[in-house]
Amino acid sequence: MRKTMALPLPAHNPLSTRYSLLSRLQNWDDEDSWKDFFDTYWRLIYSVALKAGLTESEAQEVVQETVISVAKGIHKFQRDPAKGSFRGWLRNVTQWRIIDQLRKRSPGEADETEQDFGDIAAPGSSDLETLWDKEWQTNIFEAAIDRVKRKVKEEHFQIFHLHVLKQLPVAEVAQTLGVSVAQVYLIKHRISAMIKKEIQGLEDKPF
Repeated sequence: MRKTMALPLPAHNPLSTRYSLLSRLQNWDDEDSWKDFFDTYWRLIYSVALKAGLTESEAQEVVQETVISVAKGIHKFQRDPAKGSFRGWLRNVTQWRIIDQLRKRSPGEADETEQDFGDIAAPGSSDLETLWDKEWQTNIFEAAIDRVKRKVKEEHFQIFHLHVLKQLPVAEVAQTLGVSVAQVYLIKHRISAMIKKEIQGLEDKPF
C-alpha cells in the first residue's frame, strides 16, 4: 500500500488507544488507522522539514517517505521504556528522511544549505531535537483541536473559536452569535475539557 496522500491539510486509557493505533498500523490495509496517523502527524513532519531547510516539494516528499518508513518499520518499534519513546522514534525516522532529501541535491545546493542552516538535520543534532520538541507541542495542540471540532456542533465550536482562539470578549461573542453569556462560558469549559483530554491521549509517553 503505497498511496500518495494529498496534503490538506477518548478512551478511558489514552495510552491504550495509542498502543492500539500503533498495532493497527502494521496492517497496511487498515485505511482508517493510516488516515488517523496521517492527520495527526503530517503537519509536524512537514513543518520540521521546512524549518530544516527543505523546499515545499522536498518537505512533502519527506512526509510521504516518513509515513512509508513508519509503515515498514512499525513492527520493529519496541515499547520497552529503556529503548525510547514513539515520539523519539518518529523524530529519528523524519530526520533520516530529511537527510535523504538533502543528499539528493546537487553539490552546490548542498553546500549552500549547510551554510544557511548549519547542521540542524545532522544525526544527533540538538538543534533538530529542540525544533522537533517545539513543533511537537504545537502539532499536538492543533491535532487535538481538529479532533474536537469534528465531535461538536459547528455553532458551539464557533463560539469556542471566537472566544478562546480569537480571544474576543465574552459579551462580544454572545452578542455577535446571539447567545447568552452563560452559554459562552459553558461551551468554553466543555470544549476546553475535551481538547485537554485529546492532548493527553496524543501526548507522548514512555513505552
